[in-house]
Amino acid sequence: MVQLSPDKLDSLVDQYGIALYKLCCKLALNKADADDLYQETFLKAVEQCHKIDESNNPQGYLISIAIYIWKSKRRKYARRQRLAPHVSMPDTALHSADYNLENDIISKELCDSVKTAANCLDDKFRIPLYLYYTVEMTIEDIASALKIPSGTVKSRLYKARTLIKKRLEAVGYESR
Repeated sequence: MVQLSPDKLDSLVDQYGIALYKLCCKLALNKADADDLYQETFLKAVEQCHKIDESNNPQGYLISIAIYIWKSKRRKYARRQRLAPHVSMPDTALHSADYNLENDIISKELCDSVKTAANCLDDKFRIPLYLYYTVEMTIEDIASALKIPSGTVKSRLYKARTLIKKRLEAVGYESR
């Protein structure tokens, strides 16, 4: 085991910071909480740097820290109501000759429906889904980070996609 020294921790921030921040944003659902989760994850990593093995998936270890902190906060503060972020339409899009407002609205509505369906999933399905599609981790890395077999990750991804599809079909979207 090649332990990480505290002065090499900044290399982990450079390598995995963006992916970890994307995950924090997906988990927290708002920028302020995502920033806090991201910062707390690296503070915990500083405390536990002696446990991080540079040769054995350090990204998975950081992600497992973030998930643990996030779950702990959720247990501590119970369930809070979360609002989906409002995305305003850029003014430049309205002045473009090939811009189609109807297609843009339909696309945003479908995107919001998928986000809502994903946010309604149980954590055991939602977290692997976010790690796979947002952080773009491999199935093996997700399995390592969540400490579950890779077959379980595959089945949870399949089940998550199936549940999202059923929810979208229930509200009127047709599968292609």
